[in-house]
Amino acid sequence: MSRQRSLSLAAYRVLSWGVPKPQDHGALPRPEGELLWIHIAGRHRLRAANDFCRRLQQARPGLSILRTAPPGTDLNDWNSDDAPVVCLPAERTGAARSFLDHWRPDLGLWVGGGLMPNLVTRAHDAGIPLILLEAEPDIRAAPAAKWVPDIARHTFDCFQAIHATSEDAARQIRRLGGATNKVSVSPPLRINPTLQSWPEDELIETTHALSGRPIWLAAWVEPREVISVLSAHRQAMRMLPRLAMILHVSDRGEVAPLRRRLEDMDLRCANWENGDPIEDMTQVILCDDPETLGLWYRLCPVTFLGRSLELGSAGCDPITATALGSAVIHGPYVNHHQDIYDQLDNASAACVIRSATELGDALVDLLAPDRAADMALAGWDLVTEGAPQVDTLIDMVQDQLDKGRMDDAST
Repeated sequence: MSRQRSLSLAAYRVLSWGVPKPQDHGALPRPEGELLWIHIAGRHRLRAANDFCRRLQQARPGLSILRTAPPGTDLNDWNSDDAPVVCLPAERTGAARSFLDHWRPDLGLWVGGGLMPNLVTRAHDAGIPLILLEAEPDIRAAPAAKWVPDIARHTFDCFQAIHATSEDAARQIRRLGGATNKVSVSPPLRINPTLQSWPEDELIETTHALSGRPIWLAAWVEPREVISVLSAHRQAMRMLPRLAMILHVSDRGEVAPLRRRLEDMDLRCANWENGDPIEDMTQVILCDDPETLGLWYRLCPVTFLGRSLELGSAGCDPITATALGSAVIHGPYVNHHQDIYDQLDNASAACVIRSATELGDALVDLLAPDRAADMALAGWDLVTEGAPQVDTLIDMVQDQLDKGRMDDAST
């Protein structure tokens, strides 16, 4: 360590000193064996990070993963049973040391900005290899010590590799002191869905039953969205008289009353779950089993994803529908999955509607020849774009862990 770096870090650590609180390293015990620490700087990155972790653990059985969020994060929307998340401690010297002494990670991945100099430099000094993904020129220095010279450079220097998502971010990081040979540009982590196969005979049989008719799917439809969906279907049938809708409801208890409602509206329906046959005059096919969506996403060129049209909704995950080749229509209320919907919208792989009339218009437009196919192709390109990067990153992580294992064996 150079004398200047030693003096700068010493000054920073003194100015940001603080006694760690008992909860600073979380209540969870450190698991036995290898431990990867992955820090996720924002909730919008959580799904892709979790997807990467699952794939990594499939490739490396026995690897445990510690997921962390920025200090003070409300974790109510972060945690799940299989992927608990803990908050990092505040940017204090003692808290950083306590956190690392408790968890003793074998490797660290930092996804996003908000770099914390105490934690990063302490991890580096402890010999923990660090990799920075989706890098941003964003240092979360302690308020009392922001004036310390070159603290950004010292922090970036601790990473073995720095991957920014744009040339502009890479340039800013280099200006802050990131070594040119460490900084590169690569796409952000993407969700790469693992798709279950579907019996070929059922695909063929259902396709035959539909007799080449235009079809579309309304999936995860909430009770308060039903009227809008049915109105859009009737509107589209004026232009496409043989149009059939597969209506998947999010509440299984709604199927029976909904069938009576459809019959009162003179809409001919079949209950797929009861084995009702699809006839040439069937206009609505009711279903409620989430597993059945694997069939309909494959067969329907267009899918409206519900839980998105009414105020107070939060959307449902569009990845599987997109990966299975269906063009996606959605409402404006998708905040639980906003990032991926924004990516799909920007790639012209999905479109947003705000009313039943707009949904009907979108259906007629997208059911035109090749229109939905173009959107589906754009969606497929988007959801598979990150696959090579994930494979490369998994290899990089495994190489680092293998190297650490060899170093331990030689000591």
